[in-house]
Amino acid sequence: MCGFTGFFETGSPSYDRKEIAKKMADTIIHRGPDSDGMFSDEYVTLAFRRLSIIDLAGGDQPIFSDDGRYVVVFNGEIYNYKELRKELTEKYGRRFSTNSDTESIVEAYSVFGEETASHLRGMFAFVIYDTVLHTLYGARDYFGIKPFYYGIFGDTFLFGSEIKSFLPHPAFKKELNDDALKMYLEFQYSPMKECIFKNVFKLTQGHYFTYKNGVFEEKAYFTPELDPKNRGYEETVKLIDETVKSSVEYHRISDVEVGFFLSGGVDSSYMASLISETKTEPMKTYSVGFRIDGFDETNLAHGLCEILKVPHRIKEIDPDDFFNALPMVQYHSDEPHANLSAVPLYYLASLASEDVKVVLSGEGADEFFGGYDWYIQSGFSRVYKKLPQGLRNVFAKTLGKIPQKHIKRFFTDNAKRVEDTYVGQAFIMDDALADRLINKSHASKMTFRDVTAPYYEKVKGCDDLTKKMYLDMNLWLPGDILLKADKMSMAHSLEARVPYLDIKVWDVARTLTSAQKMKGRHTKRAFRTAANRHIPEEWANRKKAGFMVPFRVWIKEDRFRSKVEGYFNKDYAKEFFDTELLKTMLEEHVSGKKNNARVIYTVLSFLIWYEQYFVLR
Repeated sequence: MCGFTGFFETGSPSYDRKEIAKKMADTIIHRGPDSDGMFSDEYVTLAFRRLSIIDLAGGDQPIFSDDGRYVVVFNGEIYNYKELRKELTEKYGRRFSTNSDTESIVEAYSVFGEETASHLRGMFAFVIYDTVLHTLYGARDYFGIKPFYYGIFGDTFLFGSEIKSFLPHPAFKKELNDDALKMYLEFQYSPMKECIFKNVFKLTQGHYFTYKNGVFEEKAYFTPELDPKNRGYEETVKLIDETVKSSVEYHRISDVEVGFFLSGGVDSSYMASLISETKTEPMKTYSVGFRIDGFDETNLAHGLCEILKVPHRIKEIDPDDFFNALPMVQYHSDEPHANLSAVPLYYLASLASEDVKVVLSGEGADEFFGGYDWYIQSGFSRVYKKLPQGLRNVFAKTLGKIPQKHIKRFFTDNAKRVEDTYVGQAFIMDDALADRLINKSHASKMTFRDVTAPYYEKVKGCDDLTKKMYLDMNLWLPGDILLKADKMSMAHSLEARVPYLDIKVWDVARTLTSAQKMKGRHTKRAFRTAANRHIPEEWANRKKAGFMVPFRVWIKEDRFRSKVEGYFNKDYAKEFFDTELLKTMLEEHVSGKKNNARVIYTVLSFLIWYEQYFVLR
């Protein structure tokens, strides 16, 4: 795992390109503390920071193709690089001078050109420069495991692993995107292609780009498409198990020791068991919890470790730890990020980095195999939703006036289409509340449907489970889950690998029917059955918990409430928000009238992020 940054510009700038590039690379030194590298000519400057994982002696970047024409900077891991290298050598006569996976990318480009990304199995973001034609080609992996940002400022094209690397470049203009602010408040992360910094964009997962003669063009090389098969349940379970086993083995390829994040849930427990069955040396495992009843599940992870006889380290977090980490969590996130679990993940990565450079983690199984409780729909709801939309609207209008809240909610919620209600795992607030909170000077007319509609359009006619999973795979997974996994691990120079998010695993997951994913309230049905071949039923069928963070409890204490209120009283808070409304919501929460914790944390996270990027830097 590494980090890169760079720029394409013509002419004779007043600054030294290499000096600027070094400053840019220094902002992401946490991504690669082991070594650095640079390439620069009159068009392109590439800067690189390396975390040595494969070919420790010969894998320094940038790396040139054998003929010297192409040069690459790359962040990630290519798991099929040995097979690819063999094909390129035997079939196409390419020659290699290192044992690194990076070299397989640049040599592949010399053969496959713009089709290169589709030949790779792994997690990746990279840029290749053609020193003859002075063009760029780059790509981001299938599911968005690795970040890739770019921006065009006048005649300067900036690109890199993190937005913060753009800050030292003279062409970069630091401006806030009001549309992105509103969408952040509603989603808890930035779901738009354009970032919260104006004119900075994310390269879409599964896409590559070219930059030729000052023109940027982005194209898809991979689009997730579902293809349910009429295959028996036991055959499906066997196929899942075989494919996950293979993926875990590929993801263990490394020239350094590999550790493991263990939560005690089915996803990580399944992988831990597979590793313990095949690894001669016990893999080191790591967990994190909180010193408060009802919010600590580290005992579950520890229990499995005792069964598997693997070493296990635990970090317990108290409220002071939590609040002290918030500035660094927001800084490393690049954009404001309000998933509470980013903080325990930050500490978990710190703990693991004391022993290892690489960890395996269980992200992706829920999005591929149907694991979230939000996907569950009661049997009565499924039957009721078969009634015509118009009739359900009549019932909602009539019964919406009755005092019984649970009955009222059932009829009003089930009158709506999933497209009008579901935005992903975290829907912090609706358009109306966001519009009330944001001051008019930063108002936006965007709605959450502007973000979600294009994805729902691609799965229209599918059942509600499929629609929800498709939306999460395209928005929630890359925008929230994978972003925090990458940023929080790399903050501690730790590479996090995610074996469930492998293209071969997807090739199986896309063929499952909805019934194989979910039955009644039983989520990840076939996946759990596969896991149960290796782990006790107690772990295989455990309800998903995730990192449960007691923020809502802590801010009722005076000292933490005052911390929050202190941010609400800052001048820049008043620039963006109705701070009186925010303080009222805080009072309601402290008094127990309403649980406003998620709204409070989302605004607090933005203010801390803003302080890091616009006040302190």
